[in-house]
Amino acid sequence: MLKLTRYQWTVLAAAWLGWGFDVFDGLLFNYVAPNAVPTLLGLTIGSPEAKAATLYWTGTLTALFLLGWAAGGVLFGPISDRYGRRRVLMWTMVLYALGTGLCAFVTNIEQLILCRLIASLGIGGEWAAGSALVAEVVPEESRVEAGALLYTSAPLGLFLATFVNAKIAGGWFAGAPETSWRYVLLCGLIPAAVAFVVRMFVKEPERWRAAATQTIATPRLAAIFTPEIWPRTRSALLMTLVALLMWWSCNAFIPVVAATLAQAEALQLGLEKAATGALVESWKTQATTFFNLGGLIGTLLTIPVAKSLGRRPMFALYFALSAIALLTTFGLDLPSQTRLYLYFFIGLTVFGIFGSFTFYLPELFPTRLRATGAGFCYNIGRVVAAGGPFMVGAIAAAGAGDPAIVLRTLFYIGFVPVVGLLLIPLAVETRGQRMPD
Repeated sequence: MLKLTRYQWTVLAAAWLGWGFDVFDGLLFNYVAPNAVPTLLGLTIGSPEAKAATLYWTGTLTALFLLGWAAGGVLFGPISDRYGRRRVLMWTMVLYALGTGLCAFVTNIEQLILCRLIASLGIGGEWAAGSALVAEVVPEESRVEAGALLYTSAPLGLFLATFVNAKIAGGWFAGAPETSWRYVLLCGLIPAAVAFVVRMFVKEPERWRAAATQTIATPRLAAIFTPEIWPRTRSALLMTLVALLMWWSCNAFIPVVAATLAQAEALQLGLEKAATGALVESWKTQATTFFNLGGLIGTLLTIPVAKSLGRRPMFALYFALSAIALLTTFGLDLPSQTRLYLYFFIGLTVFGIFGSFTFYLPELFPTRLRATGAGFCYNIGRVVAAGGPFMVGAIAAAGAGDPAIVLRTLFYIGFVPVVGLLLIPLAVETRGQRMPD
């Protein structure tokens, strides 16, 4: 049981909402891509040309989004160390809410790219401020539990995105796929209201205030590469890179994979257009729900695993199980709906490991560099990880949306966590250590 004061619970709740809506806004587009991309390109939704274009642009837009996310993390990390966690948390929430909301009004792909980049800058900056805020406010003995609980908002943010898409695209506007996606993206404005709650009830951590008064120079990114801190920076970079590469290569394509499998199933069953659309939305909801549920449980499981085994064995266990989940789901000859169920195990492992970064990265760096180091390491890996969804999208698009090619491409992502297992000796163990001041 977490022993937190009322104010500490308030801070955890504010950061929890910030990160949950961060994920909600960041992934709303993935749900509507099968409708948004063809509409903006003037293609018929569900046609072979639309399927190929959706796969390609989903990969490309996700790659560009990750680059903007990385830039936001690198940019706002030092700003958070210099000007405070609370301010940056509020600023970045407003930024990503406006960027996502503006996507609802675009008329071409170029405008969509610009609005997504605006949102990505805010999303990248929010994580570093929120995780540092929680780590510095809660007691040392509650850091692991608070950090993992903070990340439970990610699967719940995805649940909310799934719910919003199901209600709007699969319900209220099910017969108008050319316009329903705009109403889904308009919901991205919701986090802007939450930012005002943060402003009213949260103040800067005492730990940050003490460090800010003692630090004369502005925090520099180069400081996390000094000989003293470099092993910790390297550890954070390697662990997050592996996790990010497999997560984004898989998650960005869940709605597309579900839609592709559903359309193939509908063709085999001879379903009409309306029935096909209903099946597509149903399978998208099922796949994302299983993935999110697994992610929620996997996130919570990082608490007992990290505290009983340590950080290094925890990463090894999650990477090994991620490889098994990915290679099984996409490599075996299985019924299409069985693959939807197996997304639960992908979520449990590929998604679940992210519950550790909200407590592991802040405990690697001193207060004066906490947001800088955590923000850089958690986000710069997205520059490399951006290649994952781009390559998956490009290869799958070349196959004109053939389900077999899509699945085979994702199968190879299963070897990414195998590489991660080879990097485990370079991970820094922080179990039982006090967070550095």
